[in-house]
Amino acid sequence: MNTKKQYILIFIFISLFVRAAVSQGTNKDKFYQGVTYFTAGSYKEALQVWTDIYNTGYRSANLDYNIGNAYFKINNIPLAILFYERAYLLKPADEDINYNIQVARTLIVDRFQEIPELFFIKWYNFVSLFLSANTWAKISITSFVLFLLLLSLYIYSRRHRNKVIGFWLAVFFIILSLTSLAFTGRNKSLVYNSHKAIISSPMVSGKSSPDKSGNDLFVLHEGTRVTIEDEVGEWTEIRLSDGNKGWVPLNSIIII
Repeated sequence: MNTKKQYILIFIFISLFVRAAVSQGTNKDKFYQGVTYFTAGSYKEALQVWTDIYNTGYRSANLDYNIGNAYFKINNIPLAILFYERAYLLKPADEDINYNIQVARTLIVDRFQEIPELFFIKWYNFVSLFLSANTWAKISITSFVLFLLLLSLYIYSRRHRNKVIGFWLAVFFIILSLTSLAFTGRNKSLVYNSHKAIISSPMVSGKSSPDKSGNDLFVLHEGTRVTIEDEVGEWTEIRLSDGNKGWVPLNSIIII
């Protein structure tokens, strides 16, 4: 690679880095501008500022949580629940997020008895969401590098003690690497492809088939959380928390 190409690549890298840094600083300033509006009681102005940040593609539990608070203050409960749920996926152990979700859910019409998740699935999902996918990936890569180093110690060391230490530590770090990799995949699946959605229409009927001629199975109201099972054209099959299934128009839901 000649010197000119090297300079071009360095310039591109520096430009991207500076742009990312400026964008992050701008978003931070705008976020606190929204906080100022919210504290002053100007909830619509705060919401506008925060949703502008959200629409740039920036994601954080704090941003989603505050957007949810702004929607709650202007009495838009369905969208408040939507953003609380999005915040929960990024920070499931946060007490404020969990509390506000429960409060908002008491204000919607529909009530269903939930089928409890198996404890090990619930634990697996919670641990996967406890750290970000990037953090789990870094732990996995670091653990794998340590595994290779300790495996080398086991193979090439002449001392029996070092071989034993190297072997068992290598086993530990390869297990940690594979476990972290599994958590990485699960985190990405839950955050970016959760198959969860919020009913956005004031009222919608769950049909027995993906067309208007299907029988009405149940009626749902805005704010109800559902699980997406299938999609056919402009219709989506959903599952309620009590296990019942039905088809609703695709435009009557918002993906979490």
